[in-house]
Amino acid sequence: MEYQTARKRYAQLEEIREPFLTRARDSAEFTIPSLIPREAHTRTAKLYTPYQGIGARGTNNLASKLLLALLPPNTPFFRLAIDEFTMAEIAGQGGMKGEFEKALGSLERVVMNEMEVNNFRTTIFEALKHLIIGGNCLLYITPELSMKVYHLDRYVCKRDATGNVLEIITKDTVSPNSAPPAVIEKLQGEQTSSYENTIDIYTYVRRSEDNKKWLVHQECSDEILLDSQGTYPLDKSPFIPLRYTSIDNEDWGRGFIEEYIGDLRSLESLYRSVVEGSAASSKILFLVKPNGSTRLKTLSESPNGAIREGNAEDVTTLQVNKGADFNIAFQTMRMIQDRLQFAFMLNTSVQRDAERVTAKEIEYVSQELDDSLGGLYSLLSQELQLPLINRLMYQMEKKKKLPTLPKGQVRPKIVTGLEALGRSTDLQRLNTFVQQIAPFGESGLQSLNIGEYIKRVGTSLGVDMDGLIKDEQQMAMEQQQAQEEQLQAQVAGSVAKEGMGMARDAAKGDQQAQIEQAKENN
Repeated sequence: MEYQTARKRYAQLEEIREPFLTRARDSAEFTIPSLIPREAHTRTAKLYTPYQGIGARGTNNLASKLLLALLPPNTPFFRLAIDEFTMAEIAGQGGMKGEFEKALGSLERVVMNEMEVNNFRTTIFEALKHLIIGGNCLLYITPELSMKVYHLDRYVCKRDATGNVLEIITKDTVSPNSAPPAVIEKLQGEQTSSYENTIDIYTYVRRSEDNKKWLVHQECSDEILLDSQGTYPLDKSPFIPLRYTSIDNEDWGRGFIEEYIGDLRSLESLYRSVVEGSAASSKILFLVKPNGSTRLKTLSESPNGAIREGNAEDVTTLQVNKGADFNIAFQTMRMIQDRLQFAFMLNTSVQRDAERVTAKEIEYVSQELDDSLGGLYSLLSQELQLPLINRLMYQMEKKKKLPTLPKGQVRPKIVTGLEALGRSTDLQRLNTFVQQIAPFGESGLQSLNIGEYIKRVGTSLGVDMDGLIKDEQQMAMEQQQAQEEQLQAQVAGSVAKEGMGMARDAAKGDQQAQIEQAKENN
């Protein structure tokens, strides 16, 4: 098979992307035009300003709720699960399951902390807005564990019939001064004019022939850059292409806005008509009868309160009698707004304006989204959350920020919907279990391993329990010490009792001797 340069392959796949990009730009025009501007847009050109703001407000609201449900604050959205065979072996060892759960919970907190430190949440929020409007975007995790979003017009991809990604090509337009050293060296050998212009760098990622890894390299001017070739594990690629919807035999997804573009376009037209009509209606014009006794100059030059000769019938005010038409427009606008508010979930919200939200609020939002966008959860869990965690943990292991986990035994498990609350759900299940055995009374509670229960509760709450919970050896020593102190107290009590008895006997003997002595004296 003849090799194609990244630039030529990009041009081929660009033709397939074009209709999806056009629809994405149409959707952005009625929501957030700056997110996906028109092709001819430049830095100095002005963007179109929508007459209505419900599109932008609805997009931001929906993206915020999706972010809250997909990345719950202070709570892992994934769990590190152990395979069933290993779990069966652990279960046979008393008390070890709780220790493993505690250790895995600690690793989950380390990974989530890394995401918070590198500000993944802000980047994913931008990506969600691209998904809602354009239906597609590409995430890239850098070697420094930061994240970048490629817009729809800056990358192409190819999928197979089942939706698996086969190729990804990104296009970065950069200044030569910020280009890789190999590019700078190449450009310095060319003419000065070419060095002063911006250059395009293509990053080509494709599956290997054996379908076991990703092959990657960079090209500039149809030449492969030195030291840019490499490989990635098949399930740990730093490039994560996202789609809002999954359609068979299509390489690209479709955005949420595309489903309601008719309502947005109609609302935009009505708002524009009402605004322009209101502006025309609010303009005040005085009409003077041409053959009347009142002169135009006299009327226009007279100040307020002046006394002039004239006939009031010669002067009239121009009025636009469009009130009935405006009422029809308002009724139609209200009907469309109600539909859009329901679609964007603007009419149902219990989230407070606070820095920290409660688990109950997150649960409500998750339930709301799960009912309305349940299919989106399933798609994003496989195309966003799982690849993100796999790649992040892989890079953290290489940077020694995370211990190397046993291959095939410990794997991340993504939880979605109401389960997106992560291990906090385990706490609810534990409490429910205790409530169910409570009716059995003391016998039921005695069968409960309190130590194991405490470990699992702490893990569910995300508490670092190192040094907080006493181990069995420490509890045994404290129990033995308590028994020894109790025994010493008993011995001391017995000795004191015997001493008091002897004292009483001695006192009785002295008293009896005194009585007998008195009798002898008498």
